[in-house]
Amino acid sequence: MKFLIITHVDHIENNNQYFGYAPYVREMNGWLKYVDEVVVVGSLVERNATAIDISYDHDKTHFIKISNISFTSLRNCLLSGLKLPVIFWKIFWAMKSADHIHLRCPGNIGLIGCFVQILFPNKIKTAKYAGNWDPNSQQPWTYRLQKRILRNSFLTHNMQVLVYGDWKNKSRNVKPFFTATYSDTEKEVIYKTGFDRTIEFVFMGNLVSGKNPMYAIKLIEELINKNHNAVLNLYGDGIEKDVLMSYIKEKRLEKNIFLHGNQNKEIIKTAYQKSHFVLLPSKSEGWPKAIAEGMFWGCVPLSTKVSCVPFMLDSGNRGVLLEMNIEEDSAKIMELILDENVFLNKSRLAVEWSQKYTTDVFESEIKKLLVK
Repeated sequence: MKFLIITHVDHIENNNQYFGYAPYVREMNGWLKYVDEVVVVGSLVERNATAIDISYDHDKTHFIKISNISFTSLRNCLLSGLKLPVIFWKIFWAMKSADHIHLRCPGNIGLIGCFVQILFPNKIKTAKYAGNWDPNSQQPWTYRLQKRILRNSFLTHNMQVLVYGDWKNKSRNVKPFFTATYSDTEKEVIYKTGFDRTIEFVFMGNLVSGKNPMYAIKLIEELINKNHNAVLNLYGDGIEKDVLMSYIKEKRLEKNIFLHGNQNKEIIKTAYQKSHFVLLPSKSEGWPKAIAEGMFWGCVPLSTKVSCVPFMLDSGNRGVLLEMNIEEDSAKIMELILDENVFLNKSRLAVEWSQKYTTDVFESEIKKLLVK
């Protein structure tokens, strides 16, 4: 089977290997176990690979380079308009020669793929919508347009659309799905320590306004001001880093809040294992891996009510749904700190739920989509 991936993810070429954002590539490697040849249509950038970049694990990987496009300003719209015919042409011919077409959405390249795939109604296709599928959420018009095309079973003939969460009034080609990081062999009996020494919080994600790392810091600051020995470790990088560092220094929080930058999978795993809580006050998510990964290691999740998070947290039974109000959210956390049994019960429920979604289960579900 010749498997085609249409993606907006930036890639790096090194010694005929193609590297990309590790969570995405790691997921795709689960798909590639069942294909003979893979073709990736995406962009290439000139930079060195970092701790969060890994390569596709397939010995027959071909790459078709296309330009990045953006519609965030008039100038970008004009430049992107000039690039579109070439991008359409490359995607068209890649789809024509493929046995299975796989779209990665949402994103500008995914949107183009949504239009071009209409021309191939008899090809077997899948689309992974990795963002928020909630029909009532506020999203960019390009995202809404992709969702409209994808859920139209006439336009997306012969396609299964994989989405996070089980939403009402979904079309017959939309399939609730999930993603995973850890395997069955990594399951362990989890023993979380009490709060006698420190209360450990971890934040995993890009340091950008959409992920709200500043709110995470202010929430921990509030606990510190109420005489709790709270520690927050933030993993990730982004344009908010300098602002966060300045705030930590200004408020003299250097002994309690630490920025670790991007780190590899093993360091992240260790961070989850030693933490009591995983914190993600994000404005928008699909299936937040940070939450699912933290729960796998017994962290009680603290997250906003976006996308399928209420389902993941069982409406708060296995975590805390944040209200984005410092007083209210800190009060909810203190209830768990003051009643260790409640904390440990939520931790246990988090483990039981998350450890159902392993890479082994994920790959078995992927195989059903690919192998007829």
